[in-house]
Amino acid sequence: MIRVSQRKLRSDGILFILWGWVSFTNYFFLNYLTSILLPPAQLIKTVHALRIILPAAAFVYTLYYVLQQGKKVQTYIGISLRYVWVSLFFCLVLVNVIQFKVLHAINFELQHPIFMVLIAFATTVTGGILRYKLIIAGGIVFGALAFVASYFQLPEQLLIESIAWFIAFIIPGHILFAKRKSER
Repeated sequence: MIRVSQRKLRSDGILFILWGWVSFTNYFFLNYLTSILLPPAQLIKTVHALRIILPAAAFVYTLYYVLQQGKKVQTYIGISLRYVWVSLFFCLVLVNVIQFKVLHAINFELQHPIFMVLIAFATTVTGGILRYKLIIAGGIVFGALAFVASYFQLPEQLLIESIAWFIAFIIPGHILFAKRKSER
């Protein structure tokens, strides 16, 4: 059953690639670089739009992909992983709601390390369920970088978070996708 789910994850490696690149682009190019380079106002409008459009497009594609996969045979492990990632999304929202309730504002220097810890947890659990060491290692590195990020100001946190997305999602996603191609 785990081998079937691992094979399915190799196909789903596209989602790791997608979310890895969208998040890396968002945190590195659209947040970190724009915070240190101070681009012109016209470019800032485009950057603000892309910060919304890229994740929204990735979310729509993910829904489409999951619905297409739902027509195929579903495994218990696949369904469990879906719960992990949907729960992660609701936990991220809940962190913001709690933070706003307590602080009456969103403290982004607190938010990013907490979000990183939650994402690290979901990634590590995913790797553990699938017994895929590369994803487990990516989750652990993501968590360690969350701790490191907590020592820095927001611009540097965004840089560290972009590195975490690259290590935990883009690299494993491309490796999984490459293995899928070699199995054909």
